[in-house]
Parts: sequence; C-alpha cells; structure tokens
Amino acid sequence: MFCPGCGLEEIHSNQFCRACGTDLRLVRFAIESPDEITASAISARNEIGRAVAAKIRETQSAYELKKVAEDVLPEIEKFLESPEEKRLRRLRTGTIISSVGLGVTFAFKVMAILLGDLDLLFFAGLGMVTFFIGLSFILNAFFFTIPRKNLPDKSEDAQRQRKLDANTRDLKLPESRDLFSSVTEHTTRQLSKTQTKPRD
Repeated sequence: MFCPGCGLEEIHSNQFCRACGTDLRLVRFAIESPDEITASAISARNEIGRAVAAKIRETQSAYELKKVAEDVLPEIEKFLESPEEKRLRRLRTGTIISSVGLGVTFAFKVMAILLGDLDLLFFAGLGMVTFFIGLSFILNAFFFTIPRKNLPDKSEDAQRQRKLDANTRDLKLPESRDLFSSVTEHTTRQLSKTQTKPRD
C-alpha cells in the first residue's frame, strides 16, 4: 500500500506513515471495504456496459450501429468523465456559445445601423440571449463543477524516509551474546581465566 500523502510504500501494517505521519487506518479500511458510493458506481458501470453490449447485439444494420456509436457512447463518456474533464467540457461549450452569441449580436447591430432597419435589433437581442446562455455555462464550470481536492505534496518526506530505510538495511547489529551475557556465562569465563591450584 502507498501513503496517499507522500507516496511512500508501506509494507508493514503501520497505523501512521513513517515519512509524513498520515493516518493510514482510514486508507486500509477504504481499501478493504469500499464505501456505498464506490460500490454503486462499480455496479452502475457494469450495468451500463451490459446495456450497451445488449444494444449493440440488437442492432441489425450498419446504420443502427452508427446511431449507437454516435448517440449512446458519447453520453456514456459524459457520465463516466472526471470532474476536471467535466469542467473543461463546460468551459469549452460556454466559450463557443457565448462567442457565437456575441458575434450574432455585433453583426445584427451593425446591419441595423447600416441598413437603418430596426427590425434587425430583434435578432441582435437573440444573440445577446445566446451570449448569456454561454456565460452561464462558463460560470457553472468555474463555480459549481467541483474539481478533485489536491493533496499537499509530501514527496520530500517520502524521499527522506526511503534514504533512511536504505541506510538502516546496511547496518549490522552486534550479536546478542556480545551485548547481553548471563551471570552464569560471566562466572564461567572468570573461572576459566583464573586457574586455581589443586589442593594437597
């Protein structure tokens, strides 16, 4: 498992990341048991896949297959797109619509002034309506399409922890018999060093 905060691979089941301190219990719980939204999204995608496959099987001509490819598949793509893609699509749509509306407004106002026909101002008004519709798409993309939250970059913590892990692998601990000896071993060593004289 990788830490969502810094990207460090956690091999052992630690409660917190060794590098950045992120609580890993929630991540482990989420991995082991996906939440209801994730489970419903997975089942919805499976159902959509089955429905599309059934629709493709039902097609009897190339024309029907073309209609499925042109009408159904783009709608499925919109359903499955990420928030960033959705925001970009709405910005693009809003920019195109508002540009067309502004162009129509400008063109019909100029024509109304040049020709002296005030009836053309009605079409300029329709262009302004189109411009505001496009502007609403742009505002929707900026304020109501929620992008994914960015996590703070803690990759430096992960790099430091990886270096520390690499350094500790090279360390050799002294053997336990050199560090800790029992009283019996100590006594036996001392006795063997000092040889006693045999008694007469």
